Amino acid sequence: MPMDALTRTITPPAVPGSSTPGGVMRAGAMAARAVAPQPSAAELAAASTAAATARAPRRSAAHGPDLQTGVAQAQQALDYLARIAAQLEALKADLSTRLAGRGAASRQLEARARQLGDTLDTRRSEGGAGLDAELGFDGDRVAQQRFRIEGLDIASLQAAGRQTLGFSVGSIGGPQLAATFEPGMTEEEIARRLDRTLAPVGIRAGLDTERTLVFTTPEATFDGVKDAIAVTGRGRVDTTALPASLAPREWQLGNPDALRQGLREVVQALARVRRSQDAAALALSQATARTAQPELPQAELALLAADFSDTATSHDYQSLLAITSALVGVSRERVQALLGLR
Repeated sequence: MPMDALTRTITPPAVPGSSTPGGVMRAGAMAARAVAPQPSAAELAAASTAAATARAPRRSAAHGPDLQTGVAQAQQALDYLARIAAQLEALKADLSTRLAGRGAASRQLEARARQLGDTLDTRRSEGGAGLDAELGFDGDRVAQQRFRIEGLDIASLQAAGRQTLGFSVGSIGGPQLAATFEPGMTEEEIARRLDRTLAPVGIRAGLDTERTLVFTTPEATFDGVKDAIAVTGRGRVDTTALPASLAPREWQLGNPDALRQGLREVVQALARVRRSQDAAALALSQATARTAQPELPQAELALLAADFSDTATSHDYQSLLAITSALVGVSRERVQALLGLR
């Protein structure tokens, strides 16, 4: 609707004896009170409830449980990662000074390592569901447990001739979860074939940095998966959960080589923590932005404008009273300035 038409639409009819905007408002209000009965308190309450109910679905969509979980998960990960980063920085400084031949007694280093180990033990309870054992954060999925399946490796699959393996996890699987391996398949092709086959039961396959097969599944479901995997011709197969690469309690810090190895692991862990902090901060920012009230679609805006126009041009004094009361002190320039913000 053009601006001129909108401002003309909301101008109430002139009332004799009143030439100023304030007089128009007062005259309109007096006419409305004289002609139409005032709504009762019960009617006002019912109208308020109806308006709140009408707004509820859009608000629920913007602030649903999934979005709230995402915000809490990212914030929890950021808080935990900040503690880990501070402890890693302190340990890095102590290891560096010890290697330089000054300060940081062995007992102090061991105490730092124990403190870091204690904090790592609380990851699942304090770091949130999105932070995995490698201190990696992914805002789009929960933390994953890495594991291997005994007897299922790249070398054995490449050495065998053409074969088809069927997989099941508990009561799920059977013939439909079957993967065929051909002679000459590369490591990547084998990993992709297994990944596509096992994805329907929540298990993914890939290659680690040493190009060895590694499987992942959500940490929360690993206990129900680890003893339930079966392969045709082998029956139930054993699985081995891969420990976290950062294990400060296992460090032997009594000689320069061990100190250098510990420092190397600390620096690598710090790099992972920084990447995860960036990822969690981005996830938090995106989730917070989505909690804002969504913009109304153009079709709905047009409908609201049409309803307003119909109401403003009617001869119902109750409607005119509500409109003019709301527009007291609202000038054309203010409306134009507000519309300019869009």
